[in-house]
Amino acid sequence: MSDADLFAAVERELPAYARSLGIAVDSIEGGSPILVVPFGKIVEGRPTVFHGGATSGLLENAGYAALRVELARADRQQRLKPINVTVQFLSAAKSRPTYARGRVLRLGRRNANIEVEAWQDDRTRPVATAVMNVLMAAPEDGSGS
Repeated sequence: MSDADLFAAVERELPAYARSLGIAVDSIEGGSPILVVPFGKIVEGRPTVFHGGATSGLLENAGYAALRVELARADRQQRLKPINVTVQFLSAAKSRPTYARGRVLRLGRRNANIEVEAWQDDRTRPVATAVMNVLMAAPEDGSGS
């Protein structure tokens, strides 16, 4: 899958919640999506600072995007169910775009472990990180049973 195809696929898979915050795919780097959210009233907490919930939403969506890419590479169709998401806020995200990239640390048959970092101007100085554990279930067959 080319980076352009990967970019389009990840963009299509972003949930309504991500789109409502303005989260979008910024680029593909090393086969992994980098998501971005611009600063604006919708993500502002106290004046000129990102709301912690918006930062957490960006981290979670970046983690799921990275996992979806890995599952696609393995030709696996699975529903994703969060087991837990632990967010660490390292510094206040100010009034500029914030980026995030997830990295799948372990992809098992039934669960995955993901690490995510969010940054603004300097990637080596993250504003927040997250660790995610995700249960992967068989896709629904639509039969209602």
